[in-house]
Amino acid sequence: MFFHAYTNYMNYAYPADELMPLSCKGRYRGVEPPRGTVDEALGNFSLSLIDSLDTLFVMSEFDEFEKAVRLVIRDVSFDQNHDVSVFETNIRVVGGLLGGHVAALALRSNNSNRMQWYNDELLDMAVELANRLLPAFNTSTGLPFPHINLHTRKPEPIIHTCTACAGTLILEFAALSRFSGDPIYEKLADTALSYIWRQRNRFSNLVGTVINIFSGEWIKKESGVGAGIDSYYESLLKAYELLGDPQYLHRFKTHYTAVERYLGSPSTKTFPFSFLSVFMHKPSERSRMFMDSLQAFWPGLQAIAGDVDAAVAHHEMLYMVHKKNGLLPEAFTTDLDVYWPHHLIRPELVESTYHLYKNTHDPYYLEVGAELLESIEKYARVPCGFAAIEDIRVMKHSDRMDSFVLAETFKYFYLLFSDPKELPINVDEYVFTTEAHILPIGLPRTNPPVLNLNAKSSADELSISSNGSCPAVDKNASQTTTLLRLLIPQLRYSTCSTIKHYDHLEEIRQPLRNKLRAMKELKVEMTDMPSEHIAVPLTATTLNINDVTHLQMLRHMGIAVTVGASGEIQLKFNRTEVGGSSYSRLNLIWLLNNLIVLFEFLCFGRH
Repeated sequence: MFFHAYTNYMNYAYPADELMPLSCKGRYRGVEPPRGTVDEALGNFSLSLIDSLDTLFVMSEFDEFEKAVRLVIRDVSFDQNHDVSVFETNIRVVGGLLGGHVAALALRSNNSNRMQWYNDELLDMAVELANRLLPAFNTSTGLPFPHINLHTRKPEPIIHTCTACAGTLILEFAALSRFSGDPIYEKLADTALSYIWRQRNRFSNLVGTVINIFSGEWIKKESGVGAGIDSYYESLLKAYELLGDPQYLHRFKTHYTAVERYLGSPSTKTFPFSFLSVFMHKPSERSRMFMDSLQAFWPGLQAIAGDVDAAVAHHEMLYMVHKKNGLLPEAFTTDLDVYWPHHLIRPELVESTYHLYKNTHDPYYLEVGAELLESIEKYARVPCGFAAIEDIRVMKHSDRMDSFVLAETFKYFYLLFSDPKELPINVDEYVFTTEAHILPIGLPRTNPPVLNLNAKSSADELSISSNGSCPAVDKNASQTTTLLRLLIPQLRYSTCSTIKHYDHLEEIRQPLRNKLRAMKELKVEMTDMPSEHIAVPLTATTLNINDVTHLQMLRHMGIAVTVGASGEIQLKFNRTEVGGSSYSRLNLIWLLNNLIVLFEFLCFGRH
């Protein structure tokens, strides 16, 4: 599958940034009609090839990797007159070059026949590109401008940025400093990351989504683990893994405790179905009534941190959304219905599936991964690659294949189904960045790890099987891993028996399936019941805004409760969303009888 996408990109799109899989041609910035913020990741610098470098290496495709490195060195120029996203350019291009550099060093050091010609060219290119980004950090707070022109090196005068945009630079910039010997990159990234930490709400220990880069004022105070914040949390934990600085672990632990307290944890009755964003300054108030697909990375991060039980539950909920809709929609409601219908072949769900399998060795996650893979093959494969889905309700394709499909999605599938002994590296010695690029733990590294040069190629036949072995504690774990295991008090590690271990995980998943089944039965029951037999199921005085069942009842009457960015409450009625003809009069009766009382409750927290 990877090579179906990669080969078509190389044949029909290179040196463009992306493949347009329906048109079977390349997407160039400034040539194709603009798509708004989506194009901020593009800079006419062969994005998909750079993003794919260490995927080729991980798949042991060493010949193709060496060929790709030569092409990048020969063809790519960063002197492009385009405003690009500092965030996207860092994680995809700087990160891709560094991942390629790490792979090239490993090959050069362990095989006298490969990459002997390589002289740190990818590192030099990463330094050049990072230098073009540096003027973006010229602000009073140290938070970077969100966009910069690569040719003029002038930032676009936008004075607000997202938390993830400013807080997801530390891994790549720290690695760049350690490899190049120039401390400026790590210093700037740490300054930005530390400023966001200092601007957290001191009552809730949560951060907002959008911040003013000069005043430090929060523009959007919505706080969650999805779009706009996600990789900030990820960077804190992985910065500790990569660099060993305990301040990053302390910050992550503080934020993690706050997220569990206000968004939800296994001790919460409606967890994980109501894992909804809140306001950082009013954490008891939900800021939205839907979840987005980017938060699918969270169970993987929980697994890395050691909170396996919570990771299992959260992942199962996301997998149920996938099963219910065929693919994971870009956003979904608390009763797992589609909210935003598009699907971009994002990596987050398979990423979490991989980390849970790596942590538990439960073959259930191989089955999940196989189904996720089959769904992509079934719905997204087209003759010229893999196409994003514009609307999963009708499985309509979009002429789009983002570079992360090659950099992350297929890489995590490969890691999930591969025997670790057959990979060219020991993955436990590496951190995977938010774009899944490899960086060696404990930089700087004087002795590259020994490679397994007999590793199977990704073109070899792949068979999925389980030997039934019991996952056990690694007695030779590094100090970093040991400290991570102490992060979450309720951390579970199997010491056998295997059956009991797997049974425990299933005991977490099964009640969630039962709850979903009950929600489905309620939906059918309420839709099919004749109107004369329907009693008004809910009143404003009994409404619990955090109760999934209550919100579902409102949805079946065509009533959606939403909270705007500034906190305003909205009730929206849509006749097409009514759960059946029986509700056509019931919803109006309910609104008339309960509207005033409901607004008192929503606005003032009382009846």
